[in-house]
Amino acid sequence: MLDREVFLRPIAHRGLHDAEKGRIENTGPAFAAAITKGYGIECDLRPAAGGLPIVFHDEVLDRLVEGSGPVASLTAESLAALRYRGQDTPILTFDGFLRLVAGRVPLLVEVKSEWDPPDRTFLGEIARLASAYDGPLALMSFDPDQMRVLKELAPSIPRGIVSGGYKDEHGETWWRDKIDDERAGRLAFLIEGMDCEPHFYAYHVKALPTAATELMRKVFGFPLFTWTVRTPEDRAIAAAWADAPIFEGFEP
Repeated sequence: MLDREVFLRPIAHRGLHDAEKGRIENTGPAFAAAITKGYGIECDLRPAAGGLPIVFHDEVLDRLVEGSGPVASLTAESLAALRYRGQDTPILTFDGFLRLVAGRVPLLVEVKSEWDPPDRTFLGEIARLASAYDGPLALMSFDPDQMRVLKELAPSIPRGIVSGGYKDEHGETWWRDKIDDERAGRLAFLIEGMDCEPHFYAYHVKALPTAATELMRKVFGFPLFTWTVRTPEDRAIAAAWADAPIFEGFEP
C-alpha cells in the first residue's frame, strides 16, 4: 500500500528544477533543492546499455547534455564522462540517485516506456535497487506491461499507473505510432492495468475530472496524484480533484 501520510504532499516534477538558477531537471541540484524544502520527488528512469537504469527523461541526449545520440547506447564508461550542458553535473544512475536522497523525502519513480516489450534486465535492476532502498519509494509507468513485470519482481514496492486523456490539443492520440484509439480509450479509462493491482494513479491535470478517476479515488479509495501542475488553473483543478500535485515552475 501507499502510505498516504508520507506520500500525499506536493511532489517536485523531475526535482525542484529551475534553469535560471542552474538547476536542471532530473539532476542532483534539483533533487537537493526539493529535499531542502521537504517536497517529494518525481523522476524518470530509462535504460542505458545493458539495462543500467539512469535518471533521465528523453530517449536521446541532445536537449540537455553535451552529447548526442540515444540514451540506450550509453555504456557505464561513456555515461561517467558526460555532463549536462554548461555544468559539471553528471547524469545520475538510479543507484546514485537513491544514495543521494537517502530516504529523506518520498519518491515517485516513473519507468519510461516506448511501448516495446519490457526489458527484464532493466526492470530487474530497478526492482533490486528499489527493494533494497531504505526509504519511501513507489514505482509507476504509463505502460501496464512494465508494471506487470515489476509486480512480479518487486511485489512489496507500491506501484502506480500514469494516465490521462490520451489525446493532445489537436485530438490526436498520444503515441499514435504505438497505440490505437481502442487501447488509448482503455488506458484513459483506467481499464487496462487493473491486473497490475496498482496502489495509486497519477493522471494528467488537463483531463481532470473524469468518471474513472472519481470512481477510483472516491469509491475504491485509491490515492490520485495529478501532473504536471504549472498554472493557477492547474492548481485549482489539483486541489479539487486530486490528492497531491506533481508540480513545476512554482512552489506550493
